[in-house]
Amino acid sequence: MRALTVEPGKKETLAITDVADPKSEHPDALLVKTLAIGLCGTDREIIEGGHGSPPAGDRNLVLGHESLGEVLKAPSGSSFKPGDLVAGIVRRPDPLPCQSCAAGEWDMCQNGEFTERGIKGAHGFASERFTLRERFAVAVPKELRETGVLLEPASIVAKAWEQIDRIVSHMPYRPRRALVTGAGPIGLLAALMGVQRHYDVSVLDHARNDNKLRLVQELGGHYLLAMQQMSGAPEIVVECTGAAQVVIDVCRASSRNGIVCLTGIAGGHGSAKFSAASFNNDLVLENDIVFGTVNANRRHYQAGLEALQRAPKGFLESMLTRRLPVERFAEAFEKKPGDIKTTLEWT
Repeated sequence: MRALTVEPGKKETLAITDVADPKSEHPDALLVKTLAIGLCGTDREIIEGGHGSPPAGDRNLVLGHESLGEVLKAPSGSSFKPGDLVAGIVRRPDPLPCQSCAAGEWDMCQNGEFTERGIKGAHGFASERFTLRERFAVAVPKELRETGVLLEPASIVAKAWEQIDRIVSHMPYRPRRALVTGAGPIGLLAALMGVQRHYDVSVLDHARNDNKLRLVQELGGHYLLAMQQMSGAPEIVVECTGAAQVVIDVCRASSRNGIVCLTGIAGGHGSAKFSAASFNNDLVLENDIVFGTVNANRRHYQAGLEALQRAPKGFLESMLTRRLPVERFAEAFEKKPGDIKTTLEWT
């Protein structure tokens, strides 16, 4: 069967290749036909040789960690049946397992021995078919057939907001103003979930994009091109760019008792000049909380799914700005004006 593969650590090795049909040693595994794969910065870093690793004994890695598929076969007694839509959870617990993985919190793995489909030590979903253990399969409602590929990035954002919610629950007052930096898919989903929590949400973007402007306004949010345009200091910040200077700026710009969640990855690029001592003092003297978050487990996928189902009509469809057949994979990784989210689709 066809798959989109790359040799990790080597540039210009992305290609459609023939690979063996998927097999699973687990009796509860589903056989899934791929419908769509979402592309993100992690995929770009892998194909540029930045990181990524194939399964043990393989040279190539099947790409793709944002998935949407249709069940072809399900084992007897499964909660799935042929025709059901499904998305795959990306991370798998380490084999030891550590305390976190043993408790089902594999997104918080302590020893780093986890695997991730399409990223680290396990093939991804960018093939005609893939197998998926039911434990790591998330049922997607039929009404999200066109947009359910957004579930994996939504799960990342759902985890970020879960952690923010826990901090807020211990505060003597409820914050009102939230700032999201970056109006890409993660940023727009962060804004969506912030609005769903009834925060006054502003989204800061580095350059005007009319598609993003319209989507932020549809949510009832404020689209900013400069921090100074925000009315009042943000009490909550979800940083989605990974840009070093933006990270420093938002930590300093947050209100007293501010909460800053970092979701962006710099990818080895960018730097910022600042006084570490002054930065430390700002955080300490204002009781600020700054934390990073990555990946997700099952409950975050479920929370992300609920957020997608509650999105304004047409919002998710408008985020998917380019849908290309897998044969046009090279074009899919080229940045185009107005891009928000690009997907590769199997026919």
